[in-house]
Amino acid sequence: MEALQTDSQPILVRPSRDGDVDAMLAIYRHHIRRGIEPGVIDTGAPEPDDLRERRKNMRTRRLPHVVATSSDTVVGYAYAVLFRKRPAYRYTAKHSIYIHHDHMGRGIGRKLLQALVDACAAAGYRQMIGYVDADNTASLALHTNFGFARVAFLPGVAFRHGRWSDTVMVQRSIGPGSTEPPPFTGS
Repeated sequence: MEALQTDSQPILVRPSRDGDVDAMLAIYRHHIRRGIEPGVIDTGAPEPDDLRERRKNMRTRRLPHVVATSSDTVVGYAYAVLFRKRPAYRYTAKHSIYIHHDHMGRGIGRKLLQALVDACAAAGYRQMIGYVDADNTASLALHTNFGFARVAFLPGVAFRHGRWSDTVMVQRSIGPGSTEPPPFTGS
């Protein structure tokens, strides 16, 4: 896969493996616990077996689940899921990107987002949706640079780190987008 040079160690993006699950969960747990008082236990993080099952289900739907590595260490991961479960939404994917806190600002998010866009387009998806914390200016800039438009502002939809947080919904067409109908699938 592609490599990006950072601090003399290349960053490689590849499909995730079961052996990456613990590192991905550690990255995720850091992000959801950031700013929460010590002793607060988060109950929203998936268990390793849950994440392994999600990865399996994503592969059957041709949805990407990728990691960024440096010296064989997972430094970030990203994935796409169906935007909604109803058949009418089957051409729209929602994505998430998580970067290890010690590796922010190195272009890893750019590499992961490119991998998601490419994989979703190759799988026939037409739209990509993302939800970004309104205070995450780096992620908002990344999405803007990738052609995502801000399509909704959702004030006060999350309570985390002791305060209400706003979310920005971003969207981008991929492939032919909505300019032509999808291939006939019989439904």
